[in-house]
Amino acid sequence: MRNNYYRDDRDELKELIAQYQNMRQGKSHSFLEEEAFERIIDYYDEKDRLTEAMEAAEMAVEQFPYCASLMIKKADLLLANKKYHDALDVLEKAELYDSTDLNLFILKTDAYLALDQPALAVDLLESALKQFTGDDRLDLLFELADVYDDYEEFDKVFDCLKLILAEEPTNEEALYKICFWTDFTGRNEESIQLHQQIIDEHPFCELAWFNLAAAYQGIKLYEKSIDAYQYAVAIDDKFDYAYRNMGDAFLRLRKYKEAIEVLEKVLELSRPEDVIYEAIGHCYHRLGKFAQARFHYKKAVHLNPDDSKLHYKIAVTYMLEKQWQSACKQLEIAMRIHRNIPEYNLAMGECKMNLQNFKEAIQYFGTVVRNKPKNIAGWEAIIKCLIQIELFEEAFTQTSAALIATDGKPIFTFYASTILFAMGKTKEALLRLELGMQKSPKLLKKFMELNPYILQNNQVVDLIARYKKKK
Repeated sequence: MRNNYYRDDRDELKELIAQYQNMRQGKSHSFLEEEAFERIIDYYDEKDRLTEAMEAAEMAVEQFPYCASLMIKKADLLLANKKYHDALDVLEKAELYDSTDLNLFILKTDAYLALDQPALAVDLLESALKQFTGDDRLDLLFELADVYDDYEEFDKVFDCLKLILAEEPTNEEALYKICFWTDFTGRNEESIQLHQQIIDEHPFCELAWFNLAAAYQGIKLYEKSIDAYQYAVAIDDKFDYAYRNMGDAFLRLRKYKEAIEVLEKVLELSRPEDVIYEAIGHCYHRLGKFAQARFHYKKAVHLNPDDSKLHYKIAVTYMLEKQWQSACKQLEIAMRIHRNIPEYNLAMGECKMNLQNFKEAIQYFGTVVRNKPKNIAGWEAIIKCLIQIELFEEAFTQTSAALIATDGKPIFTFYASTILFAMGKTKEALLRLELGMQKSPKLLKKFMELNPYILQNNQVVDLIARYKKKK
């Protein structure tokens, strides 16, 4: 039955096209009604034969000069051909015969936007809203929201979507869109209130629960957002975006085991993504399970091999296990993609130091301070390395350079003191230590970490005691 229906419909359309062609050529033909012309125009339009569609529309309007629907078809084709003023002229004429056709307003809006006249489009749609009800009114509100988007009146986009949901609280398109615009405009409190009202009336609307959760997440109420996401997935246990966002909320709360559980659910429900594997890797990393972290980072790398950050994260897991050679291999890959990122060079320098390859370590640390002279970590690394290999003169020179480059960060005064003690210049070292303590006494702990035996020096003990007494 169904196949017969489509065959009959196709045969009927074929007959209409034949009659139309006879009419064009002045041959004998059957009378074509308005609806027949509409089908012929649509046929050519769908086949992307716009010239023939326009010819059919012209002929149709000649045959039925008072038919608004045919004029609207013609205007639509004029818009497709970028003849915006001509389209508006035709639409103005069509409106005289039928001002209740929704397409009239939609096409006028498209023309105004194409002519960069969004204010006219807004006025038209706002006026039309008074005229329509039901689905037509909702269509106009969606259209108005799109105009406001083009117009960059983003709060008004949100307002349009609120109006739609006031009339149809479970409208899926509006629910999907308002979630984005809540985040974009930051109107989370309004979104919470709106979706709580929807849930009161429609407690099994999973999109409303999802949007409520996202709004709570937007104002960092992560516990509440997780509760709402759990309602969403209780209603639809295949709601992968709810699991994804819930994973992020658990991460923010540093509940890494729970985050892993829901993120693994995302992998079950959707195509694998590098960001999900990376997030799971991060959780295992935070839990101190470096091999499992590395496993998931490698899964992410497989999906996105050009992300240097992932190779760096794998390297860090090796470094935490003191597997310096393996870390170097990953850092080499990362640095082939992005050469001069300070973190990569610092990590490579640390690996080389631990492999006793001090010359290369200094080169990597040197790259950091050349490219980012205000980067404190780079200066600290190169100075520590020079101290470790007892190149005290060079280390002291670098502390002077670091103080200039970092606008006198007091940590380098403590480093200078440490080096001077190592060089046997006790008097000058004590002066530097006192100066450092005057600037930032909390860094004294770091100074003692640099030289754990420094407290065997009575002069240092006396200086610290004297300073504490003053305070």
